[in-house]
Amino acid sequence: MVTGSTRVRDAYLECERITREQARNFSYGIRLLPGPKRRALSAVYAFARRVDDIGDGDLPREEKLRRLAQARADVHAAGTGSSDPVLVALADAATRMPLPLAAFDELIDGCEADVRGARYRTFDELLHYCRCVAGSIGRLSLGVFGAQDRATAERRADALGVALQLTNILRDVREDQLNGRVYLPAEDLERFGVRLEPGDGLVEDRQRWASLIRFQAARAEQWYGEGMRLLPMLDRRSRACCASMAGIYHELLARIAADPAAALDQRTSLSGWRKAGVAARSLAGMAP
Repeated sequence: MVTGSTRVRDAYLECERITREQARNFSYGIRLLPGPKRRALSAVYAFARRVDDIGDGDLPREEKLRRLAQARADVHAAGTGSSDPVLVALADAATRMPLPLAAFDELIDGCEADVRGARYRTFDELLHYCRCVAGSIGRLSLGVFGAQDRATAERRADALGVALQLTNILRDVREDQLNGRVYLPAEDLERFGVRLEPGDGLVEDRQRWASLIRFQAARAEQWYGEGMRLLPMLDRRSRACCASMAGIYHELLARIAADPAAALDQRTSLSGWRKAGVAARSLAGMAP
């Protein structure tokens, strides 16, 4: 007979497995948390990953939208009696910590925009998207980390989420383009004279491309500047976790800015050893 406590324990173990196997960057930071926070953040990640996988999968558009709508309903109805281990873990975590589960609505809104092929004319439009898909996760993570000045911490968590998403966009620009998605604002493409169309892998002028990417990287740096101000507001282990995740993405951004042309040829990444080094420095309090 499976008891409630056994169901919850097994649910968290499943979320930790998903995080360990699929969170290529975030898992380094999540490992630095004490058990209860590690399990809760793994549950947040596991559900966010489910939503992302629906949006990025190969299903027809209408089926993706149907599944996203179901995910939205599922998270609102999450309970520890569910047969879905991720929902069980989320529901349990929400009883122990101030997790704003409604923030998943914003993540799903952003994924629906992806499925519908949304384009962004201005940076303000892109900013709204970033706040949906990444700022929401920042606020959920803050529910796990905890902070005394919640209002200020939420603004900084939101800014850090935006910084990470802008880095994601630059890292994945080639892959996204070939998959029919262009996130860079049209006004910026026009400003730098760069043509970037969904499904078209051609960029005619790499010098203009380099100028565009360095401009975008400098913009992301401004968001890191505000977002990193969250770190002193967190306890040591939460600060180490957050610094590790942010540090990995910040280093990715630096590499992209140093060699913008490489982003057209391959996805910029860090080695496992390099990520582990960032995590170790974060735990020691040395991360930027």
